[in-house]
Amino acid sequence: MYKFFLSLIIGSSLAYASTVNGIAITVNDEPITIYDIDRTMSVNKITKNEAVSYLIDKTLYDQVIAENNITADIFDINEYIEKLAASNGMDIYTFKSVVKQKYPDYSIFENEAKEAVLRQKLIQKLVKGQLAIATEEDMQLYYEKNINSFSTAKSYEVVQYSSKNKAALMQVVKNPLSVSSEVQKTPITLETKNLQAQMQYLLNETKINTFTPIFTANKQFMTLFIKNKNGLTALSYESVKGKIFNDIMMEREKKYLKEYFEKQKLTADIKIVR
Repeated sequence: MYKFFLSLIIGSSLAYASTVNGIAITVNDEPITIYDIDRTMSVNKITKNEAVSYLIDKTLYDQVIAENNITADIFDINEYIEKLAASNGMDIYTFKSVVKQKYPDYSIFENEAKEAVLRQKLIQKLVKGQLAIATEEDMQLYYEKNINSFSTAKSYEVVQYSSKNKAALMQVVKNPLSVSSEVQKTPITLETKNLQAQMQYLLNETKINTFTPIFTANKQFMTLFIKNKNGLTALSYESVKGKIFNDIMMEREKKYLKEYFEKQKLTADIKIVR
């Protein structure tokens, strides 16, 4: 009886595993499983049809990447991040510090950067110079249409913490109530119009009641604690020009790839298994 019961458990477990891992669709003979679909629905909070469409697109995309021998190594990724930092008027170290505020797990950002590099290489391979480059007129028009996206506070009420001892400054950042003779505190108000693009970005991206990443100025280590952001003003066109160019080109790349893969779907061997 015990053996019979055990065999029923094993049998039902195998049947369940077979169902979960069963192939639902094949794309050019590459399988998409029921588990893939269920997981995509759960992670992305989307319907089954949306998950299936997403997975077919991703499979076709991965196949084209492989067919064209496209890869992205650490040097490609670092170069991309350096260009991204420059387009926002920042040096690479400050930019990475800001990114780490948004991405506690920095590897997630690096993976996104890798995907961007792969996409750009694919575009270069497929388009071969056919994609229109954003002109000055394009960028000006984009800036005017999306002016709200390039707005920031008119002024910032901050407390400037400075020290020649970075370790002492880091300790104060970790525990703002602590007192250190090596750290000077100065309340100041900063007018956006008087700030360089790098500082504008730094303050705009830092939330109220938090510290900016530590940076160097006047041969000292500094950080700013944001107490308040006052008013609203548009960033100058020149200060966001690099970001606008990247945004326009990314939109054009995505549009081109979407149209390309819609055509790929028409010729791909896609089979519904279950």
